[in-house]
Amino acid sequence: MYFYLILQSKFKQIFYIYFMSLLRFKVVEDAFKKKAVAVEAPAKAVSDYFGKYVFNREKMAKYLSVETMKIILNAIDKGEVLDRDIADHVAAGMKMWAMEMGVTHYTHWFHPLTDGTAEKHDAFIEYENGSNGRVIEEFTGKLLAQQEPDASSFPSGGIRNTFEARGYTAWDPSSPAFIVDDTLCIPTVFISYTGEALDYKTPLLKSLSAVDKAATAVAQIFDSKVKKVISYLGWEQEFFLVDDGLYAARPDLVLTGRTLIGHESAKNQQLEDHYFGAIPTRVHSFMKDLEYEAYKYGIPVKTRHNEVAPNQFEFAPIYGETNLANDQNLLLMAIMKRVARRHSFRVLLHEKPFAGINGSGKHNNWSLGTDTGVGLLTPGKTPEENLQFITFLVNTLVAVYKNNALLKASIMSANNAHRLGSNEAPPAIISVFLGSQISAVLDKLEKSTSEEAIVVDAKKKMKLGITHIPEVLLDNTDRNRTSPFAFTGNRFEFRAVGSSANSASAMTALNTAVAYQLAEFKQEYDAKITSGVSKEKAIFDLLKKYIKESKPICFDGNGYSDEWKTEAEKRGLDCENSVPRIFEAYTSPESIKLFRTMGVLNEKELHARNEVKWETYTKKVQIEARVLSDLALNHIVPVASKYQSLLLDNITKVKAVFPEDKANKINAIDMQLVEDIAERISIIQTKVAQMIQKQKNANIIENEQEKANSYHDNVEPFFEKIRFQVDKLEEVVDNEMWTLPKYRELLFIR
Repeated sequence: MYFYLILQSKFKQIFYIYFMSLLRFKVVEDAFKKKAVAVEAPAKAVSDYFGKYVFNREKMAKYLSVETMKIILNAIDKGEVLDRDIADHVAAGMKMWAMEMGVTHYTHWFHPLTDGTAEKHDAFIEYENGSNGRVIEEFTGKLLAQQEPDASSFPSGGIRNTFEARGYTAWDPSSPAFIVDDTLCIPTVFISYTGEALDYKTPLLKSLSAVDKAATAVAQIFDSKVKKVISYLGWEQEFFLVDDGLYAARPDLVLTGRTLIGHESAKNQQLEDHYFGAIPTRVHSFMKDLEYEAYKYGIPVKTRHNEVAPNQFEFAPIYGETNLANDQNLLLMAIMKRVARRHSFRVLLHEKPFAGINGSGKHNNWSLGTDTGVGLLTPGKTPEENLQFITFLVNTLVAVYKNNALLKASIMSANNAHRLGSNEAPPAIISVFLGSQISAVLDKLEKSTSEEAIVVDAKKKMKLGITHIPEVLLDNTDRNRTSPFAFTGNRFEFRAVGSSANSASAMTALNTAVAYQLAEFKQEYDAKITSGVSKEKAIFDLLKKYIKESKPICFDGNGYSDEWKTEAEKRGLDCENSVPRIFEAYTSPESIKLFRTMGVLNEKELHARNEVKWETYTKKVQIEARVLSDLALNHIVPVASKYQSLLLDNITKVKAVFPEDKANKINAIDMQLVEDIAERISIIQTKVAQMIQKQKNANIIENEQEKANSYHDNVEPFFEKIRFQVDKLEEVVDNEMWTLPKYRELLFIR
């Protein structure tokens, strides 16, 4: 009887779906137990199982010969060319290890231009020669090194036509293979038959090579022992969790990853009680399970905590080499989704799943370090170390200043546009936060002569004396949550990257820009040395020039203020906020020269990538418009009309029972509500019809750039207009009649 009453309530759909999801989870859980594949109990120490499913150096040492191991490590650590013949030896060892782990298939795991990953599984089996149908397990160097997926079905921006389907994946030995279930996953690049990059990894690897070469040349000015410079990445992955059943009852969450309608909860994040608060029990269980899975894949997750918004959380690892760290982040996002289902959760990686509260970013902590163990963005304790630190810091500032539009384009998407500039997210204007101490050092350096002193704090004074850059302390900056690119003591935090993004996009642009600037610095430095200027004076003169040049990018104030937007425009920074137009920075003459000179992307590849970006933007907005139309016309309007009918019915009954004067007084409020509902329904229907027509107009445009601009300018503006009316109806329509879970139900895990 009780269950029947529940089914009659406004939550019947929610309870039914939630009940079925729990039941389904129970069935799956029982099935897993029967198959003896339930989640293992963690070992006593993480080190006992860390990297269990990864063909890392420990596994290589066990399954590869000493000579093969040496060749592979030289390729990874020193960038030496890998002989194709060595692949057979690696494949044999990799296959032996994988089969001992119960693996039956292999796949080339790559990053197409979709922000996700892709894989095609092939079994190890091949027919045995003369076996009359018998098979053997085979995995050769050829299969390890190269595979041929269908390139026509992935975004290519016109590089490949449907009738030109050939594309290649090629093994990336710098990122170790790993096992997921019964499949050996081999990280690879993805290129077209004609050699153009069709993925994120290929240009990332090229940008890492470029910054290695350029930074090493500059680092050798200070230390001739430096042979290699490594780009490091430490990502901070933010995300939301919602109950599986409630998620299933929200078509907008299921189809777009965000809520297109929904009135704010009376309580959201205004009490600031969720941030760093006690982790809810169910979430803690999920986090423990996720960490255990992550450790088995060698993902060094170190930090977990509640984020600012309700139901928002974060994981962050120990930083690592950029290429590997990026692969690990993409793998973790896939693992998160699987583990969440085991705990009756859904992970939301959309940058702005809920209006009125914080969105989710993936802060990219970026730095450079040498093979001698020196952090090039880490302040030193000697004048020489600090001169090197200031040199790399200032060159980074110039690179970000000259390429601020490109860096913004590298992190921009339809999703991230909703997050940037609101609720503690950085604005869609790239600026650099340095903090008072570093800013003071640079100001003094710009204006000083060799005899002037720089005051670091009340206790420390050091003469500049060209090489005598004062000691700068770690953690010498405050934090600025409104800064998209902030110096945090020994690294820069690129805070504008979105939570669902492939970080390779931002890291490729950043490393390429810094590489280009460092190469320019070295060229100018060499010219000065050739003319007889001393090393210290050459560096000193260039730094003074660069500090002055990059001043417009430095801003330590409130990035949310209207005053900053005006000031940024005066400084010549890119202030464009239209997503499709922001992408144009990739194909500016300056960007084309930058990527071409550094050998990262050619002009054809840049134009193709923009075609993909415009097409992706259009499709996302198009889907959201269709979902919003469906919700408005098939969920909201019928419910509001039904409630309106109930009010009218009540008004009629009151008139039949009470005298006219008293009835009019009783019905006054209901009549006002009826009129209000009628007006909002009319506006919703009108706006939806207008939006649909704008979609039709945009859909006939053939040029992808023009179509994306039309969707941005003509279709997307209707979203907030429709949402406003729907959210107002949510406030007045009978709660039991409202069919969609509300924010107050979605945002607080119980």
